[in-house]
This record gives sequence, structure tokens and C-alpha cells, in this order.
Amino acid sequence: MRDPYFPKAGNGGYDVTHYALTLDYTPGTRHLTGKAVITARATKDLSAFDLDLAGLDVHSVTVEGKRARWNRAGQELTVRPHDDLDKGETFRTTVRYAGTPKTLTDPDGSKEGWLPTADGALALGEPVGSMAWFPGNNHPSDKATYDITVTVPKGLQAVSNGELTSQSTKGGRTTFAWHSAQPMASYLAVVAVGHYDITHTTGPHGLPVFTAVDPTQAEASAKVLAKIPDIIDWEEYNFGPYPFSSTGAIVDRPGDAGYALETQTRPVFPADQLDTSTLVHELAHQWYGDSVTPKTWQDMWLNEGFATYAEWLYAEDHGGKSAQQTFTELYEGDDEDIWAFPPAKPSGAAHISDSPVYQRGAMVLQKIRQKVGDDTFYDIIQGWAAAHRYGTVDTADFTAYVEKKAPDKDFGEIWKDWLYGNGKPDHP
Repeated sequence: MRDPYFPKAGNGGYDVTHYALTLDYTPGTRHLTGKAVITARATKDLSAFDLDLAGLDVHSVTVEGKRARWNRAGQELTVRPHDDLDKGETFRTTVRYAGTPKTLTDPDGSKEGWLPTADGALALGEPVGSMAWFPGNNHPSDKATYDITVTVPKGLQAVSNGELTSQSTKGGRTTFAWHSAQPMASYLAVVAVGHYDITHTTGPHGLPVFTAVDPTQAEASAKVLAKIPDIIDWEEYNFGPYPFSSTGAIVDRPGDAGYALETQTRPVFPADQLDTSTLVHELAHQWYGDSVTPKTWQDMWLNEGFATYAEWLYAEDHGGKSAQQTFTELYEGDDEDIWAFPPAKPSGAAHISDSPVYQRGAMVLQKIRQKVGDDTFYDIIQGWAAAHRYGTVDTADFTAYVEKKAPDKDFGEIWKDWLYGNGKPDHP
């Protein structure tokens, strides 16, 4: 599993099924203590295997309860179990570690990993930041279920993915236990520590909506966050059943993160980037990106093109421009960046979040809609989300799926000019 854009990310030889992470964090000292119990299945005979971990001090590693030898080189934690593992064997690795978690700088200059905030921290993982706070197989192709338990000084909250299963205070510290029953890629795991106003509401068919908002941002964000149930309802109508057992949002202060992120079930927003369109975008990712996840970072457009197109559709259905108008304005506009590279072939790791992946990715979907008409188009986007629910995909899977759904249409030109072609296509 060599990622073409992040060759050091992820490891072969095993498939993780579950992470049980037990974390203890003190914002005042920025000290994190962690225990990761990683349940995995060997996909070949193993005398050693690697985990991704950036920084932090490893104190001990056991495999199946027996002490394992280990060494570190860069982000690789190489584990040599006491007994060799056979192909097909399920095994449990426990890593105990501690230290001051790192903030990582991405190839595009943005910050991820462990981001200290005024009253706590924000742990964000796209594309490779989760290795700053727990060891794992840090690649979108290996999804797993998660239990994330976080202990913090009393008076602070710790918010993560999925559902809060317990909360208890003892000795001046409070422990929050979160459970994610549906598979999740490591880059979508989140931990937010700080003072938050917590709100519990419900969405369509009783879906729990859990929002955590920095108290200084509560008033300004209330109106937009109140739209979550209606947005989920609209997205279910367009994309099919919501794929997870809860939804919501985490809103932090401007500058705590430089971007919004679609962390699973609970997207994160710096308050200055929370608006209706961005909320539509990050919630659309719950289908496209979170439930249906790219096999490698090359296929980022399958996340961002879809979530951007969701913004276009939402505008179209709510009194704004039609998706076709948005498409035409982009095509006729003077933003040359859109044509810098084709959406399915970003020009390197520093560019996987550039505008061709988002805008031109959305334009590919509009071209498909033009070609097949609305009925078939909605069958395609709903069917795609259903067929690959909780799975991983690449661009070839998508083009094959479209061709299967509309066998009487020729998509050759769309794939050649819009998806894989360099430069601006000759005709809109």
C-alpha cells in the first residue's frame, strides 16, 4: 500500500479492525499520556510490522499480551512480536506512550496533528495528522471502528467522534468515553479539548445531533448550527440515508484551525468559517469521503468534488444559482487556477486541496448530469454512496460505476477532457 502522494503513510501486512485509545491530557503542561490497543488481522505471515507515530515517547509495546521488541525511525514504529504472526491471525497490539504531541505542517503549509488552543487542544488528521497523537495504520485505505476515551482536568470537555457512552469525574479529572461503531479512516478521528457549550438535539428520524461550541462563539454560530437537521434532511433526500448513528459539529475560535474539516459525525469549524455553504459541504462529506473513502490521496476529488457539488445543488434548491450557472461562470471566468491540473491527477502532495480538486471535480459531476439527465444522475450519486458504504474506492471504481448505470451513454470525452485531461477543455 504505497500512497502515490504520501509514500510513508500507512503500512502493509495487516488490516486494523478496531482502535481503543485511552488518552489523558493536561492543557497547562501540554502533556499527553496514551494507551492504544490496536486489534488487527495479519494479511500475510509477519515477523514484524510497522505503525505510524510522529513524536511522543514509546514506553512499552506488547503483542497478544507478550512484550515485543520495537524500534523507531522517523514516523515508523517497527514492532517485532515475541511470536511470529500467521496470515489470517487476529492479534492485539498495546502501545503505551507519552509526551508533548506535535503540530505537523502539511506539504501545502497548513497545520494538523495536535493543535494547542487557548483552553485546550484540537487534534485533526487530514491527511496524516492522526499519527501525532496515536500510533496506527495511518492511511485512508484501512478503516476501523474506534473507542476514544479522554481524561482532562475537571471543568473541561473532551469531544470526539460517534456517541458519548460515559462521563465520570474522579480526583479532579473528568473522563469522556466516545464510541464509533461504523468504520472510520484515521484522518477523520478528532479530539477537541476545552470549554464548550454542549447542545443535544435531534435530526430526521430521531438522529442525535451533538454540537460543541466554544462559549465565545456560541451566539454567532447558533443560527447556522440550527440548520443541521434541515441540511441532513435535504442531503438524505439527495444522497440517500445518512450513513452514521449521530451527527453534529465542533466550533472553535477563529484561528484555532486554519480550515473546516469533515471529521466523522462531528465536523470541525473555526467560527469564522462557519456558514451555511461550508456546513452543507462538511456534512455532505459524511457520505462522500467519510462513508465512501478514497483508497489513496490521489482520489481526493471523490471527496471534495462531491462536497463542492453538494454546495451547488443546495444553492440551486434554495433560491440561489443553478448548478449549471455556477458551472458556466467557472468555465467562463478568469480563474486560471481551476485548470492547473486534472482533478483525478493532482500535481503532488502540496496540491491535493487545490481548486481543481474541488471546483473542477464538481464540474465533472455537472458534466455527468448534463449527459444523463436528473433521474439517472441522482440514481448514480445515491447508488454510489450505497454500493460503497463504509468502503474505499478509487476513480476507476467511480467511472466504471457511472458507465454501468448509464450503459447507453458515452462518457469517453468527459473522462478524457474533464477528469484526466490537462488544461481547460475546449467546450463547456
